[in-house]
Amino acid sequence: MKIMVVDDEEDVQLLFRQKFRKEIKKGIIEFQFAFSAKEALEYLNSQPENCVVLILSDINMPGMNGLELLKIIKEKFPNLKVFMITAYGDEENYRIAMEYGADDYLHKPVEFDNLKERILTY
Repeated sequence: MKIMVVDDEEDVQLLFRQKFRKEIKKGIIEFQFAFSAKEALEYLNSQPENCVVLILSDINMPGMNGLELLKIIKEKFPNLKVFMITAYGDEENYRIAMEYGADDYLHKPVEFDNLKERILTY
């Protein structure tokens, strides 16, 4: 299962690799990291369809934000699951994310046991 994490904070890469090290070692999960929405779209457009099965995207990023990315992904790749992650408990962002087709909406700091359970049930 290939998962793309989209977040402008590069330290999330180390965090996800630590929290999912057993699943990575067993070959259950493979992570791809993009540090901007633009980079994520470039990667998705250059890969075979269904290469990535889940996107975990931050909302607040410079340039194109996560909600704009979500809208584009759901238009171009309607079967791709997208979980939005935010540090802000903003009702407006939640409403927009649901309207654009987010499959889940999580708050930072990420509760990794909960996230792992949600990922493995998809």
